[in-house]
Amino acid sequence: MTDIRTETPLPLPLTTVEHVLTLDCREMPGIVHAVSGFLLEHGCDIVDSKQFGERSEAHFFMRVHFASDGDASTADMLRAAFGPVAARFGMSWRLERLGSKRRVLIMVSKFGHCLNDLLFRARTGELPVEIAAVVSNHTDHQGLVEWYGIPYFHVPVTGATKPAAEARLLELVDEFDVELVVLARYMQVLSDELTRKLDGRAINIHHSFLPSFKGAKPYHQAYARGVKTVGATAHYVNAELDEGPI
Repeated sequence: MTDIRTETPLPLPLTTVEHVLTLDCREMPGIVHAVSGFLLEHGCDIVDSKQFGERSEAHFFMRVHFASDGDASTADMLRAAFGPVAARFGMSWRLERLGSKRRVLIMVSKFGHCLNDLLFRARTGELPVEIAAVVSNHTDHQGLVEWYGIPYFHVPVTGATKPAAEARLLELVDEFDVELVVLARYMQVLSDELTRKLDGRAINIHHSFLPSFKGAKPYHQAYARGVKTVGATAHYVNAELDEGPI
């Protein structure tokens, strides 16, 4: 008689994993207590926590960096468990494992300095993103992008072809499972329809300190006004030119 024994697989070893929780909601008592209590209940150790209330809008914002014993599935477990807490306060929230890489699509026109910086930082690991593709209305940077092994799509834009060009962009966003679109000196104004479809998923790099000097040639505007310090601003894209949340 053959003795057949079924061995129970050993559980995967737990290691220390770190996560970041970001949230915002209407300002009310008990939010910090509820969040910290949830983390304590689930054996999490807070590494860093920042919060502030925008009193004029009665809105609250919080970012918590925390650590716990776990594995690759811990984030999913914590998301499911945090749902009732978020619902109680009407939170908009996101919980991600620290270091997880978002899939990004970059849009660029002729100026390549922002694109080059993003490509370099992503390759060296300084920027925790995976650049899925680059879209441009010109071919100037195709060689550079393909040198990095990243797909490059030339999508020309004219007044007549703009609807088709934006439709193609949305196809690429879906095809490459893109989480975030970055406009890195992309010198085309997006249509209202496109900004609605990309709401919360598109960031523009504008070469001035917004809310000052919107639109084209902001450095020229700043110089004409006698401004001594210039820089750049990243903001979410909405239907109003250079008006999205910073």
